Amino acid sequence: MADRRDIEDRKLTTAMFLGILATVAVAALVLAFVVGPAVSEAVAPGIGLKTAAIIAFCLTLGVIVVMAIAAGDGLLGEIQFMLAAFGGFFVISWLMIAWIF
Repeated sequence: MADRRDIEDRKLTTAMFLGILATVAVAALVLAFVVGPAVSEAVAPGIGLKTAAIIAFCLTLGVIVVMAIAAGDGLLGEIQFMLAAFGGFFVISWLMIAWIF
């Protein structure tokens, strides 16, 4: 038979799970009904190559910085590979952003 503390822990766990589930549901509804139409309205006419290049540059720079931090010595020992990866990732993301949007 479960003692009083186990029952309280189960109630707390259930309450926390329901709270997290409700938060995720509210976030999904906000994303679907508020953010979705705002984003689709902002990009309705389409994004040209110039705007896509700016977005791709920021995206690529963020990814390369994360990779350098994760590599540890990425800024010193792996710079030639990081520069090549930057160029390739930039071109691919630039053209994909311009094509999709």
